Amino acid sequence: MRQQELMEMAQNERDRQSKYRCRLLCCASTPCISSGALAVEEALKKAVEAEGLQAEVETVATGCLGPCSRGPLVTVRQQGRSDIIYEGVTPQLASKIIDKHFKGQAAPELEKQAIPEDWPFFAKQTKLVLAESGNVDPEKIDSYLAQNGFTALLHALREMTPEEVCAEMGKSGLRGRGGAGFPTGVKWDMVRKAPGERKYVVANGDEGDPGAYMDRTLMESDPFRVLEGMAIAGYAVGADQGFIYVRGEYPLAAKRLEKAIRQAERKGLLGSRILDSNFNFRIDIRMGAGAFVCGEETALMQSIMGRRGQPVPRPPFPANRGLWGSPTLINNVETFGNITTVISKGATFYASYGTEKSKGAKIFALAGKVNNTGLIEVPIGITLREIVYDIGGGIPGGRPFKAAQTGGPSGGCIPAEYLDVPIDYETLQKLGSIMGSGGLIVMDDQSCMPDVAKFFMEFCMDESCGKCGPCRGGTVQMHRILDKITNGSATMEDLDRLQELCMMVKETSLCGLGQTCPNPIYSTLRYFRDEYEAHIKHHQCPAGVCQFTEKPLKIAVA
Repeated sequence: MRQQELMEMAQNERDRQSKYRCRLLCCASTPCISSGALAVEEALKKAVEAEGLQAEVETVATGCLGPCSRGPLVTVRQQGRSDIIYEGVTPQLASKIIDKHFKGQAAPELEKQAIPEDWPFFAKQTKLVLAESGNVDPEKIDSYLAQNGFTALLHALREMTPEEVCAEMGKSGLRGRGGAGFPTGVKWDMVRKAPGERKYVVANGDEGDPGAYMDRTLMESDPFRVLEGMAIAGYAVGADQGFIYVRGEYPLAAKRLEKAIRQAERKGLLGSRILDSNFNFRIDIRMGAGAFVCGEETALMQSIMGRRGQPVPRPPFPANRGLWGSPTLINNVETFGNITTVISKGATFYASYGTEKSKGAKIFALAGKVNNTGLIEVPIGITLREIVYDIGGGIPGGRPFKAAQTGGPSGGCIPAEYLDVPIDYETLQKLGSIMGSGGLIVMDDQSCMPDVAKFFMEFCMDESCGKCGPCRGGTVQMHRILDKITNGSATMEDLDRLQELCMMVKETSLCGLGQTCPNPIYSTLRYFRDEYEAHIKHHQCPAGVCQFTEKPLKIAVA
C-alpha cells in the first residue's frame, strides 16, 4: 500500500460516515456486553429499520467509554450537535431513543438516563491512549483509518530513522505501563543496539491483578492502535516478528485482535513491504492459560516458546537474550497504546502531560467503595482526592475514605492522610506502594486492613509457580499468620514472625511475584498497625469484618 492509497481509504470512510444524519454508537466492551449491550444494539438496528431510517442513521458497535458500572451505554452523535450519552439502556429504551431523536416524541423515561455533558467523570480525564475508544468500530480497520490510523507508522517509516524513533521515545519521557516504570526509550535503544540476526517484539496482555482490566479494554476497544504501536517498535529496534500474549480469560480481546491482524495484513499495513517500504513485520497471538506469574517477562517468554510458564534468573535480560536466545523487546499493551501519540504529535506534546519524572497519562481501573466505577485515563500527577471524589463521585453513603490499594498484589495501601499527594511513580514508591499496571481499589471505614492483606496474600499463594522455595513456602506461612490474626488466635510473636517472613520472601524470591507480594502487608502494617494490634491484643476488629473464634477452655486434669 502506498501513502496515497492510505489517505484515500481514510477519506472515503470519513465521507461515508458524513452521509448519515446520526450515528448511534453502542458500547460493546465486555462490561457492557455482560449488561446486555448486544441486545440493545440489535434493538436499535430493528428500530431504525422499522422507521425506514437506514439511509440516515447508522448503528455501530464501539469500544469502552469508561463508566462500566452504568452500561449498557449508547452515544447519540448527530451532525452539528453535542453528543448525548445514555446509560443503563435496555432494548425497550432503544426504541425510545429513535422516538425522541427522529420522531420528535417525548420520552420522559429516557431523560433520566442521559449523562450530563459536564459530568466530572469525563471532564477530569485526559485521554491519550483511549482517545478513540468509544469512537471507532474495533472490528473494522476503515473506522480506525478514518481517525488518522496508521499515519504515525507512515511518518516513522518515511520521515524517521530507527535511531530517531528511539530518541523520540526517550524525549517523551514515556515509562513502561506494566508496573516497573522502566524508561521506554532506554529499553528500545538497548534492543536496537543488541547484536543478533533476528529480534522480536512482545506485547504483554496478561494482566492478572484483581480488579484490573486496562489492557483487556484497550485490546477490545482499539486493537489497531496496539498493532500500530508494535509495528513502530519493530521498525525502531529492527524486529520483523511480534507476539501479543493475551490472557486466557480474554476471548473477546483475542477475537478482535485476530480480526484486526488479518485486516491490516490485507491492507498491506502488516506483513511484507509495509506501506511500500522495505520494512517487514508480522504479528501473531499467543494465548495464556490464566497463570498470574506469566505476566512476569521471563515466564511469559517461556510460555510463548511452548515451555512451562516459570520465571528464569536475570541477567541476561530479554533485551540481550530473550525469545529463542534473540534480543526481545517486551512492553505491556498500554505502553504500545501510547506510541502513536508520541510519534504523531511529538515528544514535546506528550511530555507536556504528567510530572517532571513521570510523563503522560495513565489508565486506571477504578473499583471498590466508590460511586463511579470504571476505566479512567488521567494525567500522571493527579491527586488521589481528585480521582476518588471528582471522577469517582465519592464514597457510597457518604462514608469516610480509609485507603486506596494501587498496584494490586504487588502494591500497597495509601491512607486518607495522603489523599492530596500526586499519583506518580516516585511518590507512590515513597508511600510504600507502586503504580503497577493500573488497578485502583477504594476502601471505606468498613474495610479491615489485615483482612485486605490476607486477601492479596491468598491470591499470591495460589498464583505462586512454586519454582523457588521462598515464594512457594513463604506465601503459605504469611497467609497462615494473617489468618490467625483475623480469627483472633494470633500473638504478638506471630506479628514479629510475619515481618521477618516478609523480609525473607522479598529479598530471596526469584521473580517479581515473590519479591513484591509482601507489599500489602508492609503498607498496612505501616499505616494501620493499630488494627493488627487490636485483633491480637483486644480480640477486636475495628471495621467489624472479622469473626473471631472462641478461645478453648482450659480444663485442669487431676
